[in-house]
Amino acid sequence: MSCPLSKAILLVDGYNIIGAWSCLKRTRDAAGLEPARWELIEALTNYSAFENYQTKIVFDAHYQNTSSHQEVITGNLLVYYTNFGQTADTYIEKACATLRTEINRSTISRVIVATSDRAQQLMIQGYGAEWISAHQLCCLVRDSLCRVKRKSKAHKQSKARFLVNSIDPKSRQRLTELRMQLK
Repeated sequence: MSCPLSKAILLVDGYNIIGAWSCLKRTRDAAGLEPARWELIEALTNYSAFENYQTKIVFDAHYQNTSSHQEVITGNLLVYYTNFGQTADTYIEKACATLRTEINRSTISRVIVATSDRAQQLMIQGYGAEWISAHQLCCLVRDSLCRVKRKSKAHKQSKARFLVNSIDPKSRQRLTELRMQLK
């Protein structure tokens, strides 16, 4: 009996993606890095849940003399801020080197890195990780959003605004019986 593979791991170079996605660049330029980070986090939260990826978005310390820390956003998404002086690239490369053994032992199914940094692309592929560009990630996120919308439309039973219209007939009958007993 073989044990099932765990989730795929998606490592995202946060600032690289913010600089590559036009919608995030607009947010960054108009409102600053913090709103752009949260917009990326929101997009990848939904994408990670839908694709069942264990996602880690990595942000450089970005000129802040702070120690590294990690924020758990959901069960599928973590945000990691590197130490001062450490780049997201070096963190991701080290993570790929470490995760390589996990892939070899089949405890994880795959490691995917999202960045448009060509040098990093070559490095992480050397560790056996897959690479997708910022543009490809943007398209994948958009596609998954469309699939979620289609799936939710298919599951809607009624467009009426009353909860009772979305309950199956047997349950509706039982609720009516209970209501009549209260009178």
